[in-house]
Amino acid sequence: MYLEKIHSPEELRRLPPEELPAVAAEIRELILATVSENGGHLASNLGAVELILALHYCFDTPRDRLLFDVGHQAYTHKILTGRREFFRSLRRCGGCAGFPASWESAEYDVGASGHAGTAISTALGISAANALAKSSARAVAVVGDGSLNCGISLEGLNNAHRDGSNLVVVLNDNKMSISENVGGLAYYLNRLVIGPRYNRLKTAAKRMLMTLPRHETIHRFIRRLEDVIKSLILPGVVFEELGFRYIGPINGHSLPDLLRTFRQVREFEGPVLVHVVTEKGHGCEFAVRSPERYHGVSGFDRATGELRGGKKMTFSRAFGDAMLELASRYDDLVAITAAMASGTGLEPFSRAYPRRFYDAGIAEEHAVTFAAGLAAAGLRPVCAIYSTFLQRALDCIYHDVVLPQLPVIFAIDRAGAVEDGPTHHGIYDLGFLRAMPGLVILAPRCEAELLPMLEYARSLASPVAIRYPRGGTQEAPECPAAPLETGHAEILREGSGPVLWAMGPECRTALDAAALLEQEHALDCTVVNARFLAPFDRELARKLAPGRLVVSIEDHVVVGGLGSALDEAVAGLPCAGRLTFGWPAGKPVPHGAVADLRRAAKLTARDIASQVAEFVLHV
Repeated sequence: MYLEKIHSPEELRRLPPEELPAVAAEIRELILATVSENGGHLASNLGAVELILALHYCFDTPRDRLLFDVGHQAYTHKILTGRREFFRSLRRCGGCAGFPASWESAEYDVGASGHAGTAISTALGISAANALAKSSARAVAVVGDGSLNCGISLEGLNNAHRDGSNLVVVLNDNKMSISENVGGLAYYLNRLVIGPRYNRLKTAAKRMLMTLPRHETIHRFIRRLEDVIKSLILPGVVFEELGFRYIGPINGHSLPDLLRTFRQVREFEGPVLVHVVTEKGHGCEFAVRSPERYHGVSGFDRATGELRGGKKMTFSRAFGDAMLELASRYDDLVAITAAMASGTGLEPFSRAYPRRFYDAGIAEEHAVTFAAGLAAAGLRPVCAIYSTFLQRALDCIYHDVVLPQLPVIFAIDRAGAVEDGPTHHGIYDLGFLRAMPGLVILAPRCEAELLPMLEYARSLASPVAIRYPRGGTQEAPECPAAPLETGHAEILREGSGPVLWAMGPECRTALDAAALLEQEHALDCTVVNARFLAPFDRELARKLAPGRLVVSIEDHVVVGGLGSALDEAVAGLPCAGRLTFGWPAGKPVPHGAVADLRRAAKLTARDIASQVAEFVLHV
């Protein structure tokens, strides 16, 4: 077992190159075993094993900093940097994070690379700092899974010519970022470009030209000719125009090719971009066949590849079904997503209505402003984006949609806590969305409420946000019971004791807590489904509050969401008290199974009932 002897990249570099394929095989097996049990990102990591192995072998990490964009492809990096055994606790509470995390390994991980577009700019900053310190250390940004088309990535590339003297960008092209560009001629020409003989010959030719009459004119002519030939036959001319030395495409699963390339790139001056072609899911047949299906999984059967929990109804699936139904009735309905057609439930829509479906790639800002343009032209766009990624488009929501009051519908998936941790929790969205003037915000308490909420949103001539979590509630078919009225909450349970306000699926938590309070403490609670976070039902809140304990329960931080809306509504009233249940705002919520996180934060129905009873019975 090679991995048992490798506790750092330095120990890896002591191995002879011919033993690296065996190391790669062990890493791939460890990834398969761990992700099948714990869940995680499978296909992207299987495709990057040899690439990351070669980078650590050729570069002087951690002196040379290695960054990932996005970080879900960094499992091999974690395994090789002293976290092999820790990796087996992947995504468990207190265990290994699913992304590079500086709080887990400050020596090897820079920041928290859970979102796309961050690696090139961060690496460029490190490169510029190294230059000021007169250090020869390299900054290497590994960019893959479609994140090159992210606006921040392009901004980083655009600025690299000035400050990227020791910058290396590795484009992990797994056929889900830029189009494949391979072939014998390109491979041959780029072998010449990276070869030391070619570089020596080119330098010698330049020196010879300088001795000839009118050498500057001849040199300019030859340089123009070289550029014309490059633009005709080489795939990387756009990068060269941005100031990068383009190398590739390289077979990302050939360790000899990778080692030869990175050893020579290590000696180059100025920004370099290495184009590496990999196969997503490499080494696992079912992941190769369906890379999108096995991108992020909750676990799977090693023998068959069958995913866990794949047939349950979820909010995403209910959203997709509702969109199909509405599209059959309204020709002006269109759908937009940012590289998440499958995750948001829009894949069936994309097949049924390909001309009415738009995938913006990992470019949330563009997706939102593009939706504004569609709405301005008379269409009714539904923009489906995960909560954690929607915050990247904050200015576009306000400036391009809310200010002109365009009827864009935001379907905010993965709202609330998720397994992946602080980079992916959707627990901050209401803090900025509630402040938007004229933005209507709804939260369905069950899957069945999604269709009427979408129909309601379409009936308005202004922007609407519908917020729902990952997974499903499996509520009874009678949900929902009451029709939607703008700014009106729904009373789910009448009582004379504490008033429990809840948002979305937390209504089930509130109902369960109310049942426990009645059974164990004879407290008869009222339970209210807020439904609308904006406009909030201030009238009902003020009517129910006097003389009673007012409780809020939400899958959001305790600042800026339902709790804040209630505080604003009942301010100055003679309530018996206020209790707010939500995620803590003072520190990031860690990763792990959501049920475990809820227990740790005392957000279960049992915990809430105990704290409410203690407050009421001991006041």
